[in-house]
Amino acid sequence: MGLGNAMLVGLKEIWAHKARSILTMFGIILGVSSLVAMSALVRGMENGMKEALVATGGLEKIRLEPQSELPVWQRHLAEQAVGVTLADVKALQANAPLLKQIVPAYEIMRWGGAAAVFSYQGRNTRSTILAGTWPGYAEVNEHVIEHGRMITDLDNELVRSVCVIGTGLRDELFGSPEETGREIIPIGERITINGQSFTVVGLLQHYESEQARREREYRKTAGQTNTVATGPSRSRGWGGRGGGGGWIFRMKNYTAMIPLQTMFLKFRAATVNPNAAANASEPTVADYRLSAVHFRVPSMEDLEPALQQARNVLMFSHRGIEDFTFRTQEDWAAEINTFIRATRTNGTIIAAISLIVGGIGIMNIMLASISERVREIGIRKAVGATTGLIFLQILVESVVISMMGGVAGLGFSFGVVQLIGAFTPTDNAPEVTVMSLSVAFGFSVLVGILAGLYPAIRASRFHPIQALRYE
Repeated sequence: MGLGNAMLVGLKEIWAHKARSILTMFGIILGVSSLVAMSALVRGMENGMKEALVATGGLEKIRLEPQSELPVWQRHLAEQAVGVTLADVKALQANAPLLKQIVPAYEIMRWGGAAAVFSYQGRNTRSTILAGTWPGYAEVNEHVIEHGRMITDLDNELVRSVCVIGTGLRDELFGSPEETGREIIPIGERITINGQSFTVVGLLQHYESEQARREREYRKTAGQTNTVATGPSRSRGWGGRGGGGGWIFRMKNYTAMIPLQTMFLKFRAATVNPNAAANASEPTVADYRLSAVHFRVPSMEDLEPALQQARNVLMFSHRGIEDFTFRTQEDWAAEINTFIRATRTNGTIIAAISLIVGGIGIMNIMLASISERVREIGIRKAVGATTGLIFLQILVESVVISMMGGVAGLGFSFGVVQLIGAFTPTDNAPEVTVMSLSVAFGFSVLVGILAGLYPAIRASRFHPIQALRYE
């Protein structure tokens, strides 16, 4: 009896006890489907987190900020701390060649408790970030102008009251495409920001996660419309999965940019370097404090030398006072990897427990099957079946059960993934990969082999005469 006949006999035995075999497969089915579903969920979470990381500028973007608290050994110099100013930007441009796209910014941020209020014909909303900056701000922060133009150097020099807004602000002030039935492009419209009049010259691209884009396209194809909210107009907060698809994308959709000089002259409260103000009747623009300087490095290999270069320049211009700090996105990337690794490990352990339980079920049913077929095994040995063939037959039966359970588990896993996709809190839907399917099926076969070894060894060691006398 060769391998083919052994498989055929194994399948006949499984078919002869269909109910028992199906119940035995349940453990493998659950283990395989949970392993695939876990992998798909983690992959979707990973995609969403990395998508958000790229949307904020990626690992190559660095943010220079003033340090409110000096190191312990320098706290007696606190009154001499100048903060981060335009003079630092010029120093970095001249003496730090490893830094690219150096862009100053004074940002009024919503989470800082001082969100800028935007108004238009009785409608009001708040931005997440109102940035007074230079034209390079859009590029370094991965913003794309879809309509109109970005603020220019000439706007900055002439202190023009112009602004570029995100689609979230546009929707709140002028109406969203779902609300109006068409996309409104407010180029040339006059709005007010904290009571000051500005002309909209640019509209940013709408940002959303891949999952949010698919859902929006599906609703559009299906002819569905958003449910109209009842009651007074109000902000519904920043939670949930709708709209921008994630807080990073919503933040970008509620971002606005104005020229840096305009920011200083119209909203310059608390931005002047007090030391400069004390020494001059009218401080120059270079004396105004910045909330941040954004810049990029060519590659991650240049990150450490670039930061050291920038620090050397700033320590010289700040006369040795370390009143600044660098914020990179390395910690965020490390947190993503740590979270994904921990989630994947925990999910794998749970799935492995299900597969082990399934393997115990297979071993149990194979031992029961052997007890019922002792005389049959004795007859086969008496007519010439070798120990190896008996071992192979029992092992094949175990593997066939696990393989059938594995295949059923793979099919069942797609339904589980769809169910998870309907309730998952991530911004990207779970993604099933060929690798996860292969690994899950491979584990099911491995469990079948391990579960069948002991029953196969036991059956192959039966003595033919004793087996024939077995009642």
